[in-house]
Amino acid sequence: METKYIFVTGGVVSSLGKGIISSSLACLLKARGYRVTIQKFDPYINIDPGTLNPYEHGECYVTVDGHEADLDLGHYERFTNVPTTRANNVTTGRIYQSVIDKERRGDYLGKTVQIIPHITDEIKRNVMALGKTGNFDFVITEIGGVVGDIESLPFLEAVRQLRWELDGGCVCIHLTYVPYIQAAKELKTKPTQHSVKQLQQLGIQPDVLILRTEHDIPAPMRKKIAQFCNVSPDAVVQSADAPSIYKVPVLMHMQHLDEIVLRKAGIEPEGEPDMGAWNDFLSRMDSATDTVTIGLVGKYVELQDAYKSIDESLFQAATYCGRKVDIRYIHSEKVTPENVASLLDGTDGVIIAPGFGQRGIEGKFVALEWCRTHDIPTFGICLGMQCMVIEFARNVLGLKDANSTEMDPVTPHNVIDLMEEQKSIHNMGGTMRLGAYACALRPGSRAAAAYGSTAVSERHRHRFEFNSEYLTRFEQAGMQCVGKNPDTGLVEVVEIPSLRWFIGTQYHPEYSSTVLSPSPLFLDFMKSAIAYKEEKK
Repeated sequence: METKYIFVTGGVVSSLGKGIISSSLACLLKARGYRVTIQKFDPYINIDPGTLNPYEHGECYVTVDGHEADLDLGHYERFTNVPTTRANNVTTGRIYQSVIDKERRGDYLGKTVQIIPHITDEIKRNVMALGKTGNFDFVITEIGGVVGDIESLPFLEAVRQLRWELDGGCVCIHLTYVPYIQAAKELKTKPTQHSVKQLQQLGIQPDVLILRTEHDIPAPMRKKIAQFCNVSPDAVVQSADAPSIYKVPVLMHMQHLDEIVLRKAGIEPEGEPDMGAWNDFLSRMDSATDTVTIGLVGKYVELQDAYKSIDESLFQAATYCGRKVDIRYIHSEKVTPENVASLLDGTDGVIIAPGFGQRGIEGKFVALEWCRTHDIPTFGICLGMQCMVIEFARNVLGLKDANSTEMDPVTPHNVIDLMEEQKSIHNMGGTMRLGAYACALRPGSRAAAAYGSTAVSERHRHRFEFNSEYLTRFEQAGMQCVGKNPDTGLVEVVEIPSLRWFIGTQYHPEYSSTVLSPSPLFLDFMKSAIAYKEEKK
């Protein structure tokens, strides 16, 4: 079939969950046998989120081809089990950069370069290219921000043009908020009416309305919204708060969202989506009663989305192990030798989080020493793995000044050092080791047993590496370098076999963990944490 394009816009306020709605719709369409992908248009002028502070934008997600992307792409992958690439996340910065590069090359033959048609044409090219190159039945495009934002206007103008150009192969979904006034005990539809009116003023008539709400919206009120917003009554769907984001696809299907969208796209729905595996996950989630407690030590723990992929990977692993997970967030800046026991006591496993820079690093060393000497299941990711190496060098190898040259450029024991090819690079954007790389695991290692394979591929986001000049000393002292890149020999995985579960990965296994394909390493870590909890009883 010819590719159909679905656009998801938002109104009233941000953070309504456009990404979850887009992911849920994609999940349902994929369960019906369609080939589906999702892309996110972000209105900010940064080229990508790679240089953005987590305080600004939450987690930076990494695609298989090494693109630093919006965290919504993590939701897309977790819901669809389909890897994303740089084509799935486009910012205003990338659009303008591309247009300016073309102008400098003379591609526009001396014409005046303008928002319309040059910027909008570039946006449309990105939308259409994803459908053509990926051979998809549906391309769902989420427009970041809120209707009315200045930044979003070129994207919405591009959508308006595509509505005409695609001639029926396009569906527009608008997500708005219906607030509940507690004092009056009333739901208010006026913000939604105004939001749709703003969209209509831009030349876009939504085909489907999804109403975010904390309270059930009665049928007469939904009909009123349909009348005021020029939308058919059966195309007004409510999205009430759910106990878990993973229930949203089921809740949307109960209101026939997938069927509505198919009909709007000129396709008559047949049968039901195959949600068997998804419902099995939900059943496991609902039936779990016992809790496993995981400590997450990092410097951004006060931010809800800073470690989003790790949080979801832990939740998925715990669910498949028949447990609920209680993540205890521990600020690494506040961990000291005096309080580490009280902060980590009662945890069944500990994750040392990734990150960059000096802040909070000493607290991670303290936490790691306590975990190692108390034999707590411990998982170090990226910088967390590097901290494992530094702590071991200081407290086991006796190299008291051991450090990473990221933290101390003149350390006499640079057990973690800058990659040789990185030493001449000063531009921060997109210059790290990024994307999926192969890793060869040592047969018989705990990591190989977890994966059930000695050949794996995982995603990276870092500049600094294990210094292999120290490899023999580490292995002789008990920390084994069990995973290496087969092409470069760079160390990817370390573990201490004498402990219950003490593994560090230079890569980020959380990026590839999905609802239907949870990370084998997170699963094995969770099983070890559960076993340790049972031992303590």
